[in-house]
Amino acid sequence: MKNLNFLIPLAAFIMVANAFGQNSVTLSFSGINGTTYYPPDSIKVKNITRNCDTVLYYPDTLLIFNYTGIGEVQNPLNGFKIMQNYPNPVSDRTTINVFVPEKDMVCLYFTDIIGCRLFTTKIMLDEGCQSFSFTPADVDLYLVTASWRGKSNTIRVLNTGRGSGSSCSLEYLGKNSTETQIKSTSAIQEFIFSPGDELMLIGFADTLESGFSDCPVASQDYVFQFTTNIPCPGADSLNYEGQWYHTIQIFSQCWMVENMNAGIMITSAHAQMNNDTIEKYCMGNDEYYCNIMGGLYFWDEMMKYSNVTGGQGICPEGWHVPSDLDWQILEGSADSVYKIGSPEWGTNNWRGTDAGGTLKQTGTAFWANPNTGATNSFGFTALPGGYFIQNSFWGIGYKAFFWSSQAVQKYYRNMDWDQARIQRNNNTGGTGAAFSVRCLRN
Repeated sequence: MKNLNFLIPLAAFIMVANAFGQNSVTLSFSGINGTTYYPPDSIKVKNITRNCDTVLYYPDTLLIFNYTGIGEVQNPLNGFKIMQNYPNPVSDRTTINVFVPEKDMVCLYFTDIIGCRLFTTKIMLDEGCQSFSFTPADVDLYLVTASWRGKSNTIRVLNTGRGSGSSCSLEYLGKNSTETQIKSTSAIQEFIFSPGDELMLIGFADTLESGFSDCPVASQDYVFQFTTNIPCPGADSLNYEGQWYHTIQIFSQCWMVENMNAGIMITSAHAQMNNDTIEKYCMGNDEYYCNIMGGLYFWDEMMKYSNVTGGQGICPEGWHVPSDLDWQILEGSADSVYKIGSPEWGTNNWRGTDAGGTLKQTGTAFWANPNTGATNSFGFTALPGGYFIQNSFWGIGYKAFFWSSQAVQKYYRNMDWDQARIQRNNNTGGTGAAFSVRCLRN
């Protein structure tokens, strides 16, 4: 067995930052499971700021984006793209769409995971989104590569069924008249990136999925973590403001297990003020509850009166108040049906299937009966600390509210004693309620 370096790059985005010289930002990806090298099969990069995405496939994962002048990075495929099949995984048939910028010959290659070519076809295709129906045979994983004018794009097709024969088949269905429902034309034609854009990065390895977010402004080496429900490697606990906090690794995110309890308690008769002192409310004006459930903070107090999404706020150095996107990634990691990057997590109100349950502490010692769906499968250990609003305390034992650092919208999450799902809403005023706070490691 070879001793492999964790920082072997699996993908790179390179760009020229100005017209007077060549600069670059390189994002390289690798993976580990615990401490063992564990390379991703594929990586999905979603640019939340620009509303576009691209997928990289191991080992052919080098993407180079060039431009001149200060501006955006354009996809070198000039719009040519094979889109992820649906459904995926497939048990019988699946649809594959290929976007062709101009009429020309397109080659489709089907190989297995070790690179053996199983099936090849060539077809002249008109401009637009062209559809194919693919029936797999008895291979578990197909790599499907489309080639046009020397440019290639690959997708990964998982087969959960078993075909009746040893060969697969492909049927051309014609031009897809509803291509805009699959993805906008601009997203099909190009992946755009500028320094500081908010990215969702998702790694896939075997049946595992891991994700995190970042807003890179310079070159970065990223490592996906494919293990979960262990103390964060190298930081199983920390002391901050005289209190110990434990950590939990949930795939590529390292969370604090306890709610923040920083600052001094003030009573409900007083307002939290911008006075260089962290102030907190404790349920029932009793610090006993803060020691168990953590403090309750208005949004501005939590952020130390900063308006920066993903800012440190009241968290320790090296940690930050999670953004709305950080919460979406946690929800996708914890839910059994809606995974990371699902549009489900971008909606408001009660969402998902069981993410709230898998994140809640079990039993009824803290949560009121029946504590629906609670499994605490990932060690997040959400407790029902309640909330403070209109000079009154509510919901202890029944509700857990957690702030995000998302400026303007000020999104928060809510888990209930009788819900397995998790709620997302926003409080644009930011001063209407005081909620609990969890910190996420940078």
